[in-house]
Amino acid sequence: MELFMLRHGKAGQSSDDPDDATRPLTPGGREEIRQIARWILKERFRFDIIASSPLTRASETAGIVAKVLDRKDRLHIWEELTPGGDPEAICRRAVQSGDDKVILLVGHEPELSTLVGRIISRGGTASVVMAKGSLAKIRNFSFDKEPSGELLWLLTPKQIIERR
Repeated sequence: MELFMLRHGKAGQSSDDPDDATRPLTPGGREEIRQIARWILKERFRFDIIASSPLTRASETAGIVAKVLDRKDRLHIWEELTPGGDPEAICRRAVQSGDDKVILLVGHEPELSTLVGRIISRGGTASVVMAKGSLAKIRNFSFDKEPSGELLWLLTPKQIIERR
């Protein structure tokens, strides 16, 4: 299985307000994600599932990618990707999708970095940081007793846009 992980794009100011879950992407954040999605399309990555956190900024990010790739039918909300979610629950959900799937997970920090770190260190705590709009690719993902896989690359938005 291949896992791609995309941190949501730039959003408005964060706050402790209960409405933080509805904080949308900024116009610049939407444009940056469109450029990233165009690069994904150019590279011919095809996702069987585009799974997003239910928070607005992540679901908007996933929606932009799905639209550019013409894969709106592959878009799903996974509660497991909500901030504070359990990385093992995300791994279990991904594995239940099937061994030969290519999945894009769209979520938040620090959950995505923690998840990448756990996967590449076989359940340990490798340190990885994903900036807003960063995209990671993990191949040979599996989850038996511990998550495992190989990090092929982790690109920032700037690196992706420069490659277009």
